[in-house]
Amino acid sequence: MPFDIAFVGHYTKDIIAYPHLTRTVDGGAFNYGANVAVRMGLRVAVVTRVAREDWHVVAGLERLGVTVFARPTPASTLLRLTYPTDNLDERTIELLSSAGPFTVEEVADLQAKAFAIGASVRGEVPAEVVEALAAKGGILALDVQGFIRVARDGTLTFNDWPGKESILRHVTVLKTDAVEAQLLTGEADRHAAAKRLAAYGPCEVLLTHGGGVLVCHDGVFDEAPFVPEAVRGRSGRGDTCTSAYLSRRLTAPPADAVRWAAAVTSLKLEAEGPFSRPMAEVEALYARLCPQR
Repeated sequence: MPFDIAFVGHYTKDIIAYPHLTRTVDGGAFNYGANVAVRMGLRVAVVTRVAREDWHVVAGLERLGVTVFARPTPASTLLRLTYPTDNLDERTIELLSSAGPFTVEEVADLQAKAFAIGASVRGEVPAEVVEALAAKGGILALDVQGFIRVARDGTLTFNDWPGKESILRHVTVLKTDAVEAQLLTGEADRHAAAKRLAAYGPCEVLLTHGGGVLVCHDGVFDEAPFVPEAVRGRSGRGDTCTSAYLSRRLTAPPADAVRWAAAVTSLKLEAEGPFSRPMAEVEALYARLCPQR
């Protein structure tokens, strides 16, 4: 029986440095994403690469009911995220170690209704792995950050994505943020940038920004705001939003899924680490975000 959704990406050990506090948390797009999807009652799989010393993340997801296909590696991917000010959209990221690239073999037997690729840096998920997942026929979601981030002298910087056309034609849902979208398209306007990205082939473009999230589909836009009581967990915002949107999108239209994603992400932003709030809280906030009829 296929899974509802499968996540592919590295575990990341994240050292998060704020002006007055430094903490180490378990990160990785698959980790943030799986925590959302499994709490929504979906059949969830994960393909990841992680060092044995960090295997507690695998065990934690398995306790929640996630099926984890993990390859042990000499080192986990280690990131240092520095937030120099109170503006949590302003940060620098250093790559201190990497678990290495995925192979086609690691996804060969994976079957799911939807696949979500969440990489930290270019080269983590090679083009042949993307193509192998696309050939399986399910929904394919991809976060651009793992294809435009490159490591230069240990620091992750954005660079254009050579050959993006050949990959994006396979993508169903493309995730980006406003900064990444402007880099790829030259458009400062979020709506114009999303439309330009959609022209490369993705059916839906999901774009997050400091104030919320929008989705461009079939030439139209649906939007919803982020409404956290306070922002204490910026890291993982996009991964959480992508998972919530994609998980809801399996059974709902884009307009509904984007509001659901905004509700889940708003609650996640209130605390560091993966989403762990009760679904009843999401339902209540989702109802507030729905237009009054």
